Amino acid sequence: MNRRTLLQAGGALGAAALAGCSNLISTQPAGNPPVIDDRPAAVYYPTHVEGMDMVGMGESGDYRFGLMYSYPHRFWNVTGTETTRTGIGSGDDVHIMASVWDSETMQVLPDTGLSLTIRRDGDIVFEEVVYPMLSQRMGTHYGANAGLDGDGTYEVTVSVGGMSTRRTGAFEGRFGEPASATIEFDYSQGARDGLSRELTPDRAGERAAVDPMDMEMMPTGTAPARDSLPNVRGSATSGDAEFVVGTLDSPPAGIDGSDTYLYVSPRTPYNQMTLPAMTVEAATGGFDGELTRTLDSELGYHYGTAVDSPGDSVTVTPTVPPQTARHEGYETAFLAFDPMEVSL
Repeated sequence: MNRRTLLQAGGALGAAALAGCSNLISTQPAGNPPVIDDRPAAVYYPTHVEGMDMVGMGESGDYRFGLMYSYPHRFWNVTGTETTRTGIGSGDDVHIMASVWDSETMQVLPDTGLSLTIRRDGDIVFEEVVYPMLSQRMGTHYGANAGLDGDGTYEVTVSVGGMSTRRTGAFEGRFGEPASATIEFDYSQGARDGLSRELTPDRAGERAAVDPMDMEMMPTGTAPARDSLPNVRGSATSGDAEFVVGTLDSPPAGIDGSDTYLYVSPRTPYNQMTLPAMTVEAATGGFDGELTRTLDSELGYHYGTAVDSPGDSVTVTPTVPPQTARHEGYETAFLAFDPMEVSL
């Protein structure tokens, strides 16, 4: 795989950060394989796996940014429970991706509202609020297909509008302000065509997932390991997602009250990637309603509420699936859910 020296902060990222790409076959793409007709309504192994180029990092306030590109991708947008495929346009040169995280905890930040402005010689060649996305290799990130203006040097301004999601614990009072960073990189079609690409006809459609990228300086959007979460009461699976349920004796810092705190931490199978931007309801004891999307420094991104008396069990019902675009292999999963009962 083509690895390049980073042009901004984080030059040490380099090869170590992208070690997970090293087993891919380097080829120049001649068109993507067709979408599988009989895909399962679940996570599946995609028809091809492509490498990417990490081109730079930046920092502003509480935010750390990473910028990457790959070949243009097809992907699926989600509106409600419906998916719509976005194909590769004739003018698309790259799939440009950005990740946002907290440099102290290495926690990836969903729900920031992220835009990219790409300039060459001061002229804007691309400007867009890009999609929040889920992929098997990165988890939560932001991306879009983009056209560039030939080989040359580009400046990319990555901007976030601040999180409206509730923040608790060490995140209380943080990530609410807008911020931006500009990252410069050199692009050539030859370098892009040198990125790795592997066709996977023997595994495509199998109920499995590509391994996450092995990155040291930039995190993937992985949910906290079940064993690291406090007082886990149980878990259940629906829509091919796993929902880990736990309680705290009192709410995290940033939430008033002293009642029991009920949290639900959903994640993908295989890679345990966070599933943001859902609506999740719960019924237990004296509570029956919608859980609040919350980013906590220990619980990670989850859905939670304070309850007077949790009772002996909780019924968890996701009513709106993750409202994020999906890379291939995730677009048929996490769309329809049945209620789940977990003992407390």
